[in-house]
Amino acid sequence: MPLIIFGLIAVVLVTAMMKIKSGELRVREVPSPLIGKMSPEFSLPSLYGQGEVSTADLKCGATLLNVWASWCFACRQEHEAITWLANNGVRIVGLNYKDQPQDAKQWLQRLGNPYSLIASDIDGRVGIDWGVYGAPETFVIDEQGIIRDKHIGPVTQKYIEEKLQPLIEDIRKTSSCEA
Repeated sequence: MPLIIFGLIAVVLVTAMMKIKSGELRVREVPSPLIGKMSPEFSLPSLYGQGEVSTADLKCGATLLNVWASWCFACRQEHEAITWLANNGVRIVGLNYKDQPQDAKQWLQRLGNPYSLIASDIDGRVGIDWGVYGAPETFVIDEQGIIRDKHIGPVTQKYIEEKLQPLIEDIRKTSSCEA
């Protein structure tokens, strides 16, 4: 019996590895049930104590909601790309995820702040509503508040060129909002 169980597990693992290698199974492309649906409602304190950040703040043209934290190594990797996007006219709202506000502020002071607004989700409850697996994750939201894309992992130049820029341009064509 143990040999049969071991054999079944081996077959499943070998099959999965072959699918990953062939590109048939993409680990980073976990489909989100939220794509094409309205953004989950939330209201959180601003990281810098300037009132609250809510779902209403996402409804202006093409907006990225970038989930990040000071403890997140991959967030540091993507920070240059996020900053580049912000410097090139992309509106980015940060969702500081399961982080201490003082740590987040120090991180931004060292690396720069590309966010137009930052919501502080200390306990991660809003992240749960958004289906966040961990940081970093980035959502693209249109003017109506509909989630158009979700990217798991660091934003890269390849993602920006192949998916993000065309999607942002598409959203901007129909937008009446000045970001």
